[in-house]
Amino acid sequence: MEIAFYSDREIGSKASWIIEFVSKSDLSFLLNNIDFFVKNLYRLKADSSIRPMAKLCEILTLSYFLKREEKTKEALLDEHLEIMTTACFDWLVGNYKVASKVYSMTSLYYLGEKIPWIRPELKLVVEHDYSTGSAGYQAKARKILGHLKE
Repeated sequence: MEIAFYSDREIGSKASWIIEFVSKSDLSFLLNNIDFFVKNLYRLKADSSIRPMAKLCEILTLSYFLKREEKTKEALLDEHLEIMTTACFDWLVGNYKVASKVYSMTSLYYLGEKIPWIRPELKLVVEHDYSTGSAGYQAKARKILGHLKE
């Protein structure tokens, strides 16, 4: 985990991808290190590191809000959710690749269940960037906007 956040771009990116693959199989590794993970998201600058970390934020939010897994609900504190919100908005509005934006959209949509101001802001950002987004961005944006109208 330290390598992913403190190392140079190439090895740090590889470590980020490893954390993603490990966490997909067993989320407990990430949950056991959740403070370190969340509090260091701001350090990431390289697209190749942000993409797997954005995916991990998506995995965490799906586990917390959709699957409602107890381990995740116990590990993720309100402070963690707020920091993840900030990171995801930064990745969504920043000059990052589409995968990071798509994962951030999903995370923000679910975080909006607990933090009420997120969904109106998410809607504004997605609508604003829709016309200039890639096909992948637009596909995800249509789904998110459809859910936001319900």
